[in-house]
Amino acid sequence: MKRFNFVAIICCFVFVALAITPRVKAQTYNQKTILTFSEPFEVPGVDAQILPAGTYVFTLVDSLSDRNIVRISNEDETHVYTTILAINNYRLKPTDKTVLTFKERGEGQPEAIKAWFYPGYGYGQEFVYPKKRAIELAKVVNEPVLEMPLETTDVVPAETLKSVPVTAVKPTGEEIAVAEVVETPPAAVAAQAAPVAVVAQTLPQTASSLPLFALIGLLSLCAGFTLLIITKRTA
Repeated sequence: MKRFNFVAIICCFVFVALAITPRVKAQTYNQKTILTFSEPFEVPGVDAQILPAGTYVFTLVDSLSDRNIVRISNEDETHVYTTILAINNYRLKPTDKTVLTFKERGEGQPEAIKAWFYPGYGYGQEFVYPKKRAIELAKVVNEPVLEMPLETTDVVPAETLKSVPVTAVKPTGEEIAVAEVVETPPAAVAAQAAPVAVVAQTLPQTASSLPLFALIGLLSLCAGFTLLIITKRTA
């Protein structure tokens, strides 16, 4: 009876470990983040799309290309407020917390989100605004803003957004290259082609399941030898 219970415990451990692995990878793959705002804020959408204070869910719809699609929905993810085209932006020092950067606005005006950085990652999502609104924002904040030749992101399919040309616009209205706005990684970092992750926070986006499976196999092997020894002693 004791031997049966021992084997049952080992089997349960292996099952739980296998069940947890896909869940962890899914969370890091789409970078799902729940954020609570105490004040209204602006996001790319129709004209100056202002979302009220409250709790929202940020997720990556696509993270396989150098341009990503960010979806902002309500807390229970039953309603999508906007789907945003974003460009990878690099930061020198990843943090273990979610970071949002904003474009400074005048007093009493909602701030517009500039970029979203997932915990532990060296790359974040620099938001691209519809052309008309990007020009207005560039003049207000007195700095270049990423733009695309669309007037809304709400009704545009994600696949269409991925193929839209992206430039940047200066406060003067002059268009410039994206590289002049978005921070690119140093050559040494770019060669690694992998985000930096904080181990205590989560697994890296590109982490493999092989180490976990290897650990499970090793534990199972040890359990087998232990069971064999117990069987011989009680025989």
